[in-house]
Amino acid sequence: MHNLTKKLLLTLLLFSTFLSAGFESALKKQKFLTPEEAFQVSAVLKDGVIETKVIIGDKIHIYDDDTLHYRITSPKKVELSVQKPASHDFDGDKVFEKELIVNIPVKDIEAQVQGDYTLEIELLGCSDKGICYQPIIKSFDFKGKELGLVDKISSMLKEGNTAKIADILVNESSVFILLLFFIFGLLLALTPCIFPMIPILSSIIVSQQGGDEKPSVAQAFFTSLVYVLSMALTYTVVGVIAGLLGADIQTAMQNPWVLTLFAAMFVALAFSLFGYYEIALPASWQSKLTKASDDAQGKGIVGTAIMGLLSALIVGPCVAPPLGGAVLFISHTGDAFLGGAALFVMSLGMGMPLLLVGIGAGKFMPKPGGWMTVVSQVFGVMMLGLGIFMLSRILPDSLTLILWALLFMGSALYMGVFDNSSDSKGAAKLFKLLALVLMLWGASLFIGAISGASSMLRPFEKFTTGLMVTSAETSKNKEGHLGYSVERLMKEVKDSDKPVVVDFGKDSCTACTELDEITFPHPLVKEQLKNFTFIKVDLTKNSKDDKALLKKFELFGTPNIIFFDKDNTYLPEKSLTGFVGPEAFAKHLEGIDK
Repeated sequence: MHNLTKKLLLTLLLFSTFLSAGFESALKKQKFLTPEEAFQVSAVLKDGVIETKVIIGDKIHIYDDDTLHYRITSPKKVELSVQKPASHDFDGDKVFEKELIVNIPVKDIEAQVQGDYTLEIELLGCSDKGICYQPIIKSFDFKGKELGLVDKISSMLKEGNTAKIADILVNESSVFILLLFFIFGLLLALTPCIFPMIPILSSIIVSQQGGDEKPSVAQAFFTSLVYVLSMALTYTVVGVIAGLLGADIQTAMQNPWVLTLFAAMFVALAFSLFGYYEIALPASWQSKLTKASDDAQGKGIVGTAIMGLLSALIVGPCVAPPLGGAVLFISHTGDAFLGGAALFVMSLGMGMPLLLVGIGAGKFMPKPGGWMTVVSQVFGVMMLGLGIFMLSRILPDSLTLILWALLFMGSALYMGVFDNSSDSKGAAKLFKLLALVLMLWGASLFIGAISGASSMLRPFEKFTTGLMVTSAETSKNKEGHLGYSVERLMKEVKDSDKPVVVDFGKDSCTACTELDEITFPHPLVKEQLKNFTFIKVDLTKNSKDDKALLKKFELFGTPNIIFFDKDNTYLPEKSLTGFVGPEAFAKHLEGIDK
């Protein structure tokens, strides 16, 4: 404040002294340099670096403070973080003299903007003789790299902001949009989102083989195709309805009764795979289905389609940036056909590994016997795990840990963890080692559950409280986070004297839990969050206020993280959707205006 006041007083004093003679004549009379002479600003692109140079006149200095900016102003505003040379002290201020050279890597700019862009340099300087110049602003236009198809897709894959994806889609051709979403689907297939679908599909194929014959390639592929198409149609319908009506359909699927029903279905399927009974439609129903389709391929088609539908709604990724981007695209443009087609081809991309599973199961699956029995039982354990996963969204954390503990210890006992190992040789010993690991892990979870632990990754957290990295700002305090309305949220944002981070989550969201347990408690993130006010909004109840909040900020599902700058201005271009790792999130926080 002292330095700013001093600058203003010097400017006012000089202005009043030379008012009658005119500013330009006063400069000449007192031999002051004009702004153009005092600050010669240039920016040149060379070898992938924009070399910016400010040649500073004699006895002139530039302040190294919040008046010095390097930013992109077109096609969008981006404040650049640049590496400046060391400044020196002048009358209590940090300043630059003679020349200021700053090199900006083009890759840092192209990572944030596409196409042609405008670089702006803003600075404030004064003369040693007692005059402070008006802020100097210079702009330079540069030709951006024309992104090819691969580059466009790569840049969008790194984008976690659904609004930006929607904006990009508006300006792209239909063919590019469909290709882009298909590739999105292929990449989603490589994430943990798709893994639970593999044992579900495999168990369906296993359960549908009859007699002593393994399923044919055609039969297994047809089963996989039905499963994938039903999953794709489900995503398409959900996305189109959500885009047109602004409804979060998947929230309705998180009702405790619905989740309990689905968990019971997984448990029932698991016990059928264990051989306790066989799940089949009534004979009269099977007869009707047989009339509608060929018996060789129609067998189980309805059940397969239903499982594909359920997998899409519950087991698949609840909210991924591509899905959210397509939904916003539909809601903004009203083009439900193109948006729905994009979601359909994305689902097909996600289903490619599942089709390969079907082909492989038909070609390489051994005949029923010892091996096939073991495979069925492994799938049965996976089904039980999926049932626990469903129930974890509505059960207390400690009870969920007990269920996982029982599953792991039961599996270890079944694998013969306490059998005489002297008869085991080769790979069998590794099998015993796996059984021992499951037993130890299950026992750890059981002890952790009794002690009040809530995380599978930290079962002994109650015994190591002093060593735990915790954060009061990001802890799950449900009572304190429920009941947010648009008015209450905006009031808290307005009352904050720091930038604000708002995290929208809910109990049934796996990615939300990952943010709470992995990202927010990380030391790098905690250090950055000291500069912010952190607000956690729980949307579990899906109340009218919850829906109003999502509509207010054009969000689809959870998790979503939005930001406000130090002036309480909402920053939609900074919003994030889905899980974000600690390092990436900490870097993202650095780009918020503080």
